[in-house]
Amino acid sequence: MNYKTALFKIGGKILEDFENLNSTISQLTQLFNESLFEKIIIIPGGGSFANFIRRIYNQLKFTEEIAHWMGIISMNYNGLELSKKFPNLQVVESYEKLKENRKNICIFLPYEFIKENDELPHSWDVTSDSISLFVGKQLELNECYLIKDVDGVLNKKNQVIKEISTSEFRNMKKAGKLIKVIHEINGLKEKTTPIDPYTTTLIDRYKISCIILNGSKNTSRIINYFKSSGIEEKIFTMIK
Repeated sequence: MNYKTALFKIGGKILEDFENLNSTISQLTQLFNESLFEKIIIIPGGGSFANFIRRIYNQLKFTEEIAHWMGIISMNYNGLELSKKFPNLQVVESYEKLKENRKNICIFLPYEFIKENDELPHSWDVTSDSISLFVGKQLELNECYLIKDVDGVLNKKNQVIKEISTSEFRNMKKAGKLIKVIHEINGLKEKTTPIDPYTTTLIDRYKISCIILNGSKNTSRIINYFKSSGIEEKIFTMIK
């Protein structure tokens, strides 16, 4: 592509808090209005809908095949809910239309495209992070941005690691040297790492870097990443 395109996956913890979401969308809109990008693609995470599917999967013992597709449907659902809150954002379901679109901010609903291009494992290791990288590969992008409610990957000293290779990430995870994020879901606390387990596999395979940015309220991490000249002023993690 000969025009500037950026793909941003917005995680559930941002989608489900309006102040966080408004902060993220405002920053992306500013980047677009200032012509830092000609085209911004938003892919919604699965959020609480996907977590609900995970719980009933454990209770009802249906197949990972069914759970996989239900999880992707939850991304479509969140995309439609996002469009209700921000009606100026165009909703796109067709991949061909997504490629043809010029100069806009749009929400891409991935179910139809992933169903037609069924190449990812049907596993809980594959979530919206991996799906976003898969779409990014088809669009021939060199990087994808994951907007979350954390500053990035943290080491045991609670410091943000600005750049880390996939092998270093796996080694730190295996050795227990990564700080896990604690989320409370329906009264139950769950510790997770900032990306799904299959993401590093796709980063290696596609040679696409994955940049984690905090889109929470009272931060300007997204704007700062693209507009600050010095790397020390930016707070992010790039996994490459």
